[in-house]
Amino acid sequence: MKALVQRVRQASVTIEEKLYSQIGQGLLVLLGVEKGDTEKEAEWIAKKISALRIFEDEAGKMNRSVRDINGNLLVVSQFTLAGDTSRGSRPGFEHAALPDEAKKLYEFTVQKLREQNIPTETGVFQADMQVMLINDGPVTFMLEKAPAHE
Repeated sequence: MKALVQRVRQASVTIEEKLYSQIGQGLLVLLGVEKGDTEKEAEWIAKKISALRIFEDEAGKMNRSVRDINGNLLVVSQFTLAGDTSRGSRPGFEHAALPDEAKKLYEFTVQKLREQNIPTETGVFQADMQVMLINDGPVTFMLEKAPAHE
């Protein structure tokens, strides 16, 4: 599972030229689900997103989480994060989870974030979305959790 996390002043999702969701200060999370991912990886990434201390404190140090600043989350599914660009010019998507499984884990991750009382908006799974943001910093991190092998 991969999450590209961007600290934003605001972000929104538009679908078919209509505003679907928007947030103010917080995090835009682009979430990619890979084959082999389970609820265990989703729980890990939700905890990591909510606890990630990437907002500045009074001293100007990155020491506050999205929860600490009473920020918001906008979580958008993005299967292209599972793309493999190591060979040739066309990305391969053999590592991406199949749509039914990916949707289930995407929704589970959103549920886990909401359970932490963080206001969380979403996009629409598999929709053609236009995502707009004002990146604050810019500050962007890639979170990756390899699937658990049993």
